[in-house]
Amino acid sequence: MMYRSSLKRTSEKIHTFSKFGDAGHGGITRYSLSDEAKQARQYYVERMTKIGATIETDDFANMYATLPGSDSNAKRIVMASHADSVKNGGNYDGILGVIGAMEVLETVAAEKIPHKHPLTAMIWTNEEGSLYPPAMMSSGVVCNAYLPKEIAKNFKEENMLASKSVLDKVSTFGEALEKSGLKGAKENRLSPDKYKAMFELHIEQGPILENAGLDVGVVTCVLGMFNTRIKFYGQAAHAGTFPMEFRQDALFAAAQVLCYLHAEIDKLGHPELVYTTGEMVVHPCVHTVIPDYVDFSIDVRHEDPEVLKKVYQIVRSLEGKEWAKCRCEVVDQWNRDTVYFDKKLVGYVKEAAEELHTKHQYINSGAGHDAQFAAYVLPTTMIFVSSEKGLSHCEPEHTSDEVCNEGISVLLNAVLKCDKE
Repeated sequence: MMYRSSLKRTSEKIHTFSKFGDAGHGGITRYSLSDEAKQARQYYVERMTKIGATIETDDFANMYATLPGSDSNAKRIVMASHADSVKNGGNYDGILGVIGAMEVLETVAAEKIPHKHPLTAMIWTNEEGSLYPPAMMSSGVVCNAYLPKEIAKNFKEENMLASKSVLDKVSTFGEALEKSGLKGAKENRLSPDKYKAMFELHIEQGPILENAGLDVGVVTCVLGMFNTRIKFYGQAAHAGTFPMEFRQDALFAAAQVLCYLHAEIDKLGHPELVYTTGEMVVHPCVHTVIPDYVDFSIDVRHEDPEVLKKVYQIVRSLEGKEWAKCRCEVVDQWNRDTVYFDKKLVGYVKEAAEELHTKHQYINSGAGHDAQFAAYVLPTTMIFVSSEKGLSHCEPEHTSDEVCNEGISVLLNAVLKCDKE
């Protein structure tokens, strides 16, 4: 038997959560552990308590609302996402996964759907890292012992607690955690001895599903990636008096290299490959001075490690060369392998979408999510719903209530398939 979640309840939750951190022009700013985030969590607690769920919190303020199953000894099935946002973000990124998890529990309770395993709706703390970097902080700590060493070292618990606010550069995440009143016990953390599987519902954050006329994405993996800084060293001089032929203009050198990288990477012929320069530092950044130092980022993502390797070789080939008389230096920042989701769980999502006659396709995730860290700990998968115009991390971010609810119905039935395993 297939079940459907309630559009009315889904719409109600979407509308209510949008009030917590309302920025006044269609979106939200809801930093983790802020008053606005606490309001969102209180609403979650009220609704979950009302249906008889038990609320627990771990030492990083991750929250777990659990509805008991018929077998008290069975491991929990958890549905998890985050309630925090980027500055001037939208009303769907992260929080839709929380809404979906809540709605699954509310549907199971309202319709008295039989289930063996306890079902848990979870909120991860500080997924965005907008106020206290880095992103995916709590999942990086909770899953740390299971992560590859190169990733785990970036999420040491003591360093995360010492993370400073990007606003005042003084207050720390650990201090905010202690003041929040949300800190619980370490033994409540997500772990493989207590949990059977994890699902995360999320907006796509891209245009693929909408362009294909589809509502739901059956997510197979989170793409591998690497991040590198490319630096140029020139010579500062007066903008009005120094002849062009003698200049060592670091910004001009960087511009040449950026165009070179685009041309060389595009020659590889992989249209699904994405790469981005999203940050650039220019020194001294004065309009009357020739730049003597420029540093820019390049973020590269693809599923196939061999493709990433070819791009990496192109980037590394710049090391030590001169462009516009400026020396180039390449500094590796970090990288991650493609994380594949559990095939059995992916299959349940696919079956649920087919049986509900939901318009869907397989898709990968180019963005990072808590689910990618959880996947190292226990069987995990994700479900995407289409994003209008592909927009996310901005106030126009939107997915219709109907499409959101369709994704939640797929989640509900996939979870019930997992429960019957």
